[in-house]
Amino acid sequence: MRLWKLLGLAGLAGVTAGGVVLARNERQRRAYTPDDVRARLHERAAAAPEPEVAAPATAAELTGGRKHRLARLLRRP
Repeated sequence: MRLWKLLGLAGLAGVTAGGVVLARNERQRRAYTPDDVRARLHERAAAAPEPEVAAPATAAELTGGRKHRLARLLRRP
């Protein structure tokens, strides 16, 4: 019976420690002003790589495969 009491107390201590860590992180997150958040987002957006834009496919590229359904539809008069 004593083992179960120790396990229960250890579990309770673990839950309490987890709550303390979450509360501390929440306080740190809420400490940011809206201007701070906006500035950080702008910094992250500026550091992100530009997405590659692919050129649209031409009709010849689309009709290249005979089994492709879109190719068959484009070949119809």
